[in-house]
Amino acid sequence: MKFGVVTFPGSNCDHDMIDSLRNDLGQEVIELWHKDKDLSAFTTEDCIVLPGGFSYGDYLRCGAIARFSPMMQSVIEFANKGGRVIGVCNGFQILCEAGLLPGALLQNQNQQFVCKNVYLKSENTTASLTKDVTGRALMIPIAHGEGRYYADEATLNELTANNQILFRYCDEFGNIVEEANPNGALRNIAGICNKNRNVFGMMPHPERATNNMLKNTDGQLIFQSLINNN
Repeated sequence: MKFGVVTFPGSNCDHDMIDSLRNDLGQEVIELWHKDKDLSAFTTEDCIVLPGGFSYGDYLRCGAIARFSPMMQSVIEFANKGGRVIGVCNGFQILCEAGLLPGALLQNQNQQFVCKNVYLKSENTTASLTKDVTGRALMIPIAHGEGRYYADEATLNELTANNQILFRYCDEFGNIVEEANPNGALRNIAGICNKNRNVFGMMPHPERATNNMLKNTDGQLIFQSLINNN
């Protein structure tokens, strides 16, 4: 599996992602620039990653301008053909703006930027990103000011019915409780996927938890699940 990591103006987690995938997980990584369009080096067995940061300074709305980058037109086509796409933090916001995922990411409920370790739990046994990590609490860092997942009630019910919720915020014991929700996300949602289970979005940063030097390798388990279930 090859990974392509897209850099937008204002991306600041692109090299974190590249280093994590290339050096900690031993994967082939191709660096992609937002003004380019060529994804011919990738097949639908590969994965394109939209990293975190503040694309275009988060003007208008987070991800609203990046959605129109030339590379994003190719990413949309790639996803529609069945290729895997992961958006982390700002990348999640871009996927929602591009219409590849439903809903939106709003300002945190406390109206403050939050940067800390949180716990996530997945009960999704069908998505390749989560298949191998279900039922356990994973410690993954967050760093965002607009991470509160929002969708109307009908969309939330559809996400639940279609098993599209990837991760929920939980406590260290895996209990999905309001106290463990760091941003006010509806139904404690930390990550979702599309109906075809090839487009994934999550606010927490698994690439910041893949190295023993950081005292946390839970993020490796998430990426490894994707690789193992390719």
